Amino acid sequence: MRISDNANFDTVRETIRRSKTRMEGLQKQASTLKKLNAPGDDPVSATKVLEMRTDKVNNEQFQMNGKMAESYLNNTDHALSEFSDIVSRAKEIAIGQASGASSNDDTRLAIAEEVTHLFQSAVAVANRRIGDRYIFGGYKTDVAPVSPEGQYVGDDGQIMVEVGRDVFLSMNIPGNEAFNTDPNREKKPVDQLKDTESRAPAAFVGAERPENVNIFEEIKNLRIGLLTGDLDTIRNTLDRFDQMHSRVNAMRAKVGSRLNGLQSLTQSLERQNITNAQLSSHLEDADMAQVVSDLAKEETVFRSALQTSTKLMQPKLLDFLR
Repeated sequence: MRISDNANFDTVRETIRRSKTRMEGLQKQASTLKKLNAPGDDPVSATKVLEMRTDKVNNEQFQMNGKMAESYLNNTDHALSEFSDIVSRAKEIAIGQASGASSNDDTRLAIAEEVTHLFQSAVAVANRRIGDRYIFGGYKTDVAPVSPEGQYVGDDGQIMVEVGRDVFLSMNIPGNEAFNTDPNREKKPVDQLKDTESRAPAAFVGAERPENVNIFEEIKNLRIGLLTGDLDTIRNTLDRFDQMHSRVNAMRAKVGSRLNGLQSLTQSLERQNITNAQLSSHLEDADMAQVVSDLAKEETVFRSALQTSTKLMQPKLLDFLR
């Protein structure tokens, strides 16, 4: 069967084109150091690489959320620590002034000035903020949660942030939980409290429900007792300061558990980023030794195709006229 010159020309042209295309691909890999430069190079690997890049972006946002929550929780813990010191100092004053033998009207009037400063310090700590956001106001982060008279004007909102895929963490402690030993009691109507108590087990019927203790109210009660010389009022604050101290410690424990969980999540995200980076490198990065070897081999193939084509396409018009 006779092969036409057009067929020879098409074969040579297609062979050279394929060899040149392979050389261009290898040269691009050598210049970019990546074997995936377009989705068509390896659609399956390209899809996996894009998924891992998306995970990396999401993880970076989760880590930013985690840093913001960590800052909130650390400042909350520092504020609660200061509350603990204030309550401890107030209890020391109450113990020292609870006996008429160890104090008199003059000493109680003098120490009442310090209690006033303790109250002002407690209000200042309760109104602690990060930037322009108050940390104890619940959702009301734009206004001071505690008035100068010690009244809480915030709400019980829990600010949730996503620190992992479908993992949410509350980054704040509402002031009504931090400043009261039984904040839920204050929010329930009287008839609802009676209904709750009527449904209590028989063993608890008639048992006295613990009263709610507010840190600002107790400091004010201590000050009033000192100014009026009412030793009974001073003594009554001792047990309540103990309750308040236990409450503050419980809140600090809650904050500490959230910080520990946040650190574990952050470490997990970092490990995931490292694993994704390693897998992405394996799928995307080019093996330079293999690329250089293939490029040298393809150059040899290209030169051979050119030399062969000159011999195959050698006949000219004069050759057909002979």
